[in-house]
Amino acid sequence: MRAPDTSSHDAALHVLKEVFGHAAFRGAQGEIVTHLAGGGDALVLMPTGGGKSLCYQVPALLRQGTAVVVSPLIALMQDQVAALTQLGVRAAFLNSTQDLEQVRQVERGLLDGSLDLLYVAPERLNTPRLLDMLDHVRPALFAIDEAHCVAQWGHDFRPEYLQLSVLHERFPQVPRIALTATADPATRAEIIDRLSLHDARVFVSSFDRPNIRYTIVDKDDARKQLLRFIRNEHPDEAGIVYCLSRKKVDETAEWLSAQGLKALPYHAGMDAATRAAHQARFQREEGLIVVATIAFGMGIDKPDVRFVAHLDLPRSVEGYYQETGRAGRDGAPADAWMAYGLADVVQQRRFIEQSEGSEAFRRLSGAKLDALLGLCETAQCRRVHLLAYFGEQGEPCGNCDNCLNPPETWDATIASQKALSAIYRTGQRFGAGHLIDVLRGKDSERIRQFGHDALSVFGIGKAEDDHHWRGVFRQLVALGIVRVDHEAWGALRLTEAARPVLRGEQLVMMRRLSARQRDASTRRTRPAAPLSMAGVNGGLMSELKAWRLNEARAQSLPAYVILHDSTLAELAREMPHDLEQLAGISGMGTRKIERYGDALMALIRRHVTG
Repeated sequence: MRAPDTSSHDAALHVLKEVFGHAAFRGAQGEIVTHLAGGGDALVLMPTGGGKSLCYQVPALLRQGTAVVVSPLIALMQDQVAALTQLGVRAAFLNSTQDLEQVRQVERGLLDGSLDLLYVAPERLNTPRLLDMLDHVRPALFAIDEAHCVAQWGHDFRPEYLQLSVLHERFPQVPRIALTATADPATRAEIIDRLSLHDARVFVSSFDRPNIRYTIVDKDDARKQLLRFIRNEHPDEAGIVYCLSRKKVDETAEWLSAQGLKALPYHAGMDAATRAAHQARFQREEGLIVVATIAFGMGIDKPDVRFVAHLDLPRSVEGYYQETGRAGRDGAPADAWMAYGLADVVQQRRFIEQSEGSEAFRRLSGAKLDALLGLCETAQCRRVHLLAYFGEQGEPCGNCDNCLNPPETWDATIASQKALSAIYRTGQRFGAGHLIDVLRGKDSERIRQFGHDALSVFGIGKAEDDHHWRGVFRQLVALGIVRVDHEAWGALRLTEAARPVLRGEQLVMMRRLSARQRDASTRRTRPAAPLSMAGVNGGLMSELKAWRLNEARAQSLPAYVILHDSTLAELAREMPHDLEQLAGISGMGTRKIERYGDALMALIRRHVTG
């Protein structure tokens, strides 16, 4: 399905309506489409769910030839191709799941010009065989999705992306578009340099995801905190839980399942067939939770993920933003929830110090972690802090945990002096657990073994509980006043920044949370959902969802590939009387009407006549 070879805005709107069923572009989409269709290069930064795919799919149908889309994950390719095929677009992919005959069939389609879009992994694109084929056809454009993977010091580096500069060298007249949801200014510059996009227009949409509520709680039996959060906030809803280690993924999934939740593990240590089966279930079933390492989620188009939870601290703000962005792609309210403690800081510092990267890499990694710790420890609006990292100004959102329950800030100078003195008096050889026992005057064999019950700091902090002191030590590390020595089994040591604090020359302010704020597990009033259900006939909506589920099962597709919830809601609100009115529903393009129009009209008529 192809429009005339033109770059006009009217032609782009025609394709948008006839193929994709939308009456207008969102934000900068229209400008990006016109620029790319006219032969210009572009770098596009747009949040997850913001409509990046349309920015290259519409130009692919406006230009002559086959558009080649570089995609890092098999699941993303299969999802995109399935959705495009539903729309009548001639799309295919090349990846390792195909046998020789399937590969040859796709290659024939490329050579004879019968494909509108071809999705390939970067490894496949860089093979002499495929590059030679592209020399003999007319590529419409090159789209490089998840372009942040080219950044060597980014959060999701893929070395094979570095070879994509060959596209500019070998096909200088073919327009290229690089797209990502996550890139700070340094990463943007690296993408431009490594992909030779120096003449490209840069389109930066707002990084704000107003439908996502950001919550970061002090870690205190994180699994139980997570369970309360899910049961109170998102019972029977789809979500992703991220852990750093494969072992923790397996244990957490098993534990959640034992608590009566539908939870599956996903990590690179599992066999490929099991991973693929778990991912397919997540995409096609409702109310399923996947517990995963960061190997899961990139490019997943599932729109109704209602929460993303972190049981471990990510490595950077970019990683956190990318992972939390997988929630609420449909625009309806969603949660980004994280439990965070001193052990997370210690673990991430150890990863950095033990890294085989250069000193510059470790320094940059440390700075990225410091920025994330700043987000965790801020007493201000999380959203404002997050947007500022990406160079964007924002107003307090009224929807994050700090806006809803503002934490107190308190003068922690004396408490810090006590903690720092305990570190110094015990020889800077012990971790936070032992130091807290010393401060609280705990009578234990270990304390007596080292003679720490005779120190002047023994018992000087017994008026406060363990949680108080864990928070003090965690924030001292986050503030750079204390560091973790991983060569000494995680011992806490003083930094130069401790000297003015001990001398009373520097004030130390810290956050203090109430018990309710520490847990943040009670159901809260949500803002109005961007996916408005006002005027929607609930009974008809249920019938439409049941019909969609049957269609999805019959075609072995995720339900959202058939029709999105927003389209069903509009159908249940407007209840069109005929196919002409059906064409006015967002998401109902020509091919969808041809395929599903009669069934939808019959269902709506049955409901109306009751």
